[in-house]
Amino acid sequence: MTGTARKALAEAVATFLFVLAIIAAVNSDSPLTPLAIGFTLMVLVFSTGHISGAHLNPAVSVGVFLRGGLSVADFIAYLIAQFVGGAVAALVSMSVWPAGEEAMVIEVGPAFLVEALFTLILVWVVLNTATSKDTAGNSFYGLAIGATVFVGAATVGSISGGGFNPAVALGLSVSGHFAWSSLWLYIAAPVVGAVIAAILFRVLNTDDAKKIAVAE
Repeated sequence: MTGTARKALAEAVATFLFVLAIIAAVNSDSPLTPLAIGFTLMVLVFSTGHISGAHLNPAVSVGVFLRGGLSVADFIAYLIAQFVGGAVAALVSMSVWPAGEEAMVIEVGPAFLVEALFTLILVWVVLNTATSKDTAGNSFYGLAIGATVFVGAATVGSISGGGFNPAVALGLSVSGHFAWSSLWLYIAAPVVGAVIAAILFRVLNTDDAKKIAVAE
């Protein structure tokens, strides 16, 4: 398998594993849940980065696309793969853990702000550690990305649930942990953060700009 199909399958599998691990961590009621989530993302990024770039997150794909690092065809394939992977993970999880009895209650204003802000930070870290020519070939990008999600989950998880990822939010909605009525926020806020991160990256790295390709 090669090309877009190979990359999309890698995104689907890795996103599936990530969302499944998140649901498992949430159900464990462990104080180490944020750390488990961050470490899971780290190892999945390291294990899938050479195939697809290991976005595992539609917001990351938005940022990389706007940065010029994805073709239109790959961008669409990644989004489909990530959402499918997240939803399937939630369905599979319910064969092991019961669906959430009560969805998290959030305040829209604070939740939107922290979801947008920490997704901005996440996408900013991804663009600068995993896509920049100045950090090409480094061995720390997975740790940086996983640590960012850990910090976000540990600091503002109580405000928004610590989604920072529309595919994760879809999975947690399917599993009953997030309210369906709040799904729009978990999609819109991360996209806003990703767009701002991509703009900042392009402004500060004019020597590393890439044109968005129609196909690869």
